[in-house]
This record gives sequence, structure tokens and C-alpha cells, in this order.
Amino acid sequence: MQKTLQQEISCKGVGLHSGAAVTMTLRPAPADHGIVFVRTDLKADQAIPALYDHVVDTRLCTLIANNSGASVGTIEHLMSALRGCGVDNAVIALDGPEVPIMDGSSTPFVEMIDHSGLRTQPQPRRAIQILKEIVVQENGKYARLSPANGFVFGGEIEFAHPSIGRQTYQTKLVNGNFRHDIAAARTFGFAHEVEYLRQQGLARGGSLDNAIVLDDMRIINAEGLRFADEFIRHKLLDAIGDLYLAGGPILGAYDGFKAGHALNNMVLRKLFATPGAWVRCDLFVDPDEGDMTGNGVFAGRAAEVAIA
Repeated sequence: MQKTLQQEISCKGVGLHSGAAVTMTLRPAPADHGIVFVRTDLKADQAIPALYDHVVDTRLCTLIANNSGASVGTIEHLMSALRGCGVDNAVIALDGPEVPIMDGSSTPFVEMIDHSGLRTQPQPRRAIQILKEIVVQENGKYARLSPANGFVFGGEIEFAHPSIGRQTYQTKLVNGNFRHDIAAARTFGFAHEVEYLRQQGLARGGSLDNAIVLDDMRIINAEGLRFADEFIRHKLLDAIGDLYLAGGPILGAYDGFKAGHALNNMVLRKLFATPGAWVRCDLFVDPDEGDMTGNGVFAGRAAEVAIA
């Protein structure tokens, strides 16, 4: 069944790329509302639906906008937390252009959601079931969606850096494991890129407090890593958030090789543009507590295929 927040809850922070201070408030929303961002600092056309076809920029983050040009950036860590905690409907009110980066992971947002609590709503959750394999490729990188029993995320990265190298990881979102397997993995970047990024108007709010920073040989952060493979786990954290822009949980498997925000959005656009590749289905129980075959908790019915 669908879920929303029990009560509104707020936080303050800075945007990773804009460096702007922002106050963000998560608010309950009615069933079938979805996730909608609202720019409270704007006088008109404040609402921006968190949907894949509203993505207008994928340079180092996912940025969505409405038809009037109102936008919100770096939404992926919050979207990942909403997906990982099973929030279907919420209003995200901000007085600035970017979701606060907090510590660079989804954990602060998970803690906000847990503090608020969740309320179950009477309507079934609407999932997007993958029926055909969909792949997008670019410069030797790819993102793929394929049929699977459950909600599976896997990926592989490779960096010519002694602290990263080649890393692989796969998880199935079940029994709340997002909280301890994925949520704490932080975003990362390289010290030699910082000046260039800031010249491009990016990473103005970045620091050792909200990102893993690497020089040519090592990790600069004094506390080190939270996981030995924190880098690939963060890439999957991003993917979970990016794919939640489908408008519901993806019932199937995601696999990315050196994939980022651009490929994640491209694979969603190709999915919804491919007839017969997907179908909406109703989930009458918490879909993260099991899969379609193993525990008998999935109760779904195929809905008419329609691209809104």
C-alpha cells in the first residue's frame, strides 16, 4: 500500500554545487500525489514533479525543472532515501535551488523520514514492472533494465586510482536493507577537479564534511571510508534515486557499468518510449518485504499499459 509522512519535518544545509543555504521541509501528501518539489522562494509556478521527463541536466547531479523554468538540483540522494524508506507521496518544499547536501549520503534524509514516521494510505502502490530488457550505451558505459523477481540494483565502476580500482556490488531492496547497506555511502570527487568544477559553477558547497575527496594517491578525509566499497555503493544510491523518477518503484533489475545520472535518465526515457517493455501493476503490501515468488507477499495485477 502507498505511504506518506506522518508529519512535516525540516532541515537546513548548503547546496553541493550552488553553495547556497537552503531550508527544506518534507510534508505529507495525499495518495496518488507522488513526489513533488516546491520552490517556496518563487512567486509563481513553484511545483516541479519528480519525474524522469522533467530532468533537464545531469552534470554531476540530477536536476529537474518545470515548463516555466523553475528547477531543483541534486535531488538524487533525497529521492534515494524516499525510495529506500518506501515513501510514495510527499511535498518537498525548498527556499532555494538545490537539495542540501548534508553529509553527502542519504542517511540524514532517512533519519528525517524515520523521525517523522510513515502513514499507510488506502490505495495500492503503483510499480513499473519491466517486461523487456532495455539497454542504453555511451562511450563504453551502459545502463540496463531487465525483468526480475524483486527490486534489484547492481553495478560496476572502474577508476585508475589506488583507493578505488574496480568495484562491483549488487543488492535487492528488501527488509529495509537500504538503511544499512546503501544509505550511508557518500558522494566522492577528486581534488584536482575542484577548481575546474567551481569555474563551471559546480561544487561550490563541497567540502570534506559532505564528500569523500581523493588526491592522486589517497583519500584525504581523516575518518576514511564507511565501507571498503563505498564508491560503488554510492553509485547505486544515486541509481536508486534516479530511477525513482519513474513515478514509482521499478519491479525488475537495474545494472550499470560506469553509469551515472545521464545514463540512468536515458534508460528510463527509452523504457517508457518502448511499447511492451513495461506495465504498471498494483502492490497491495510493502514490496520491500519480499519478492514475487519467495515469500508470497507480492500481490499485483497488471494494469493497462499506458504512457502518461
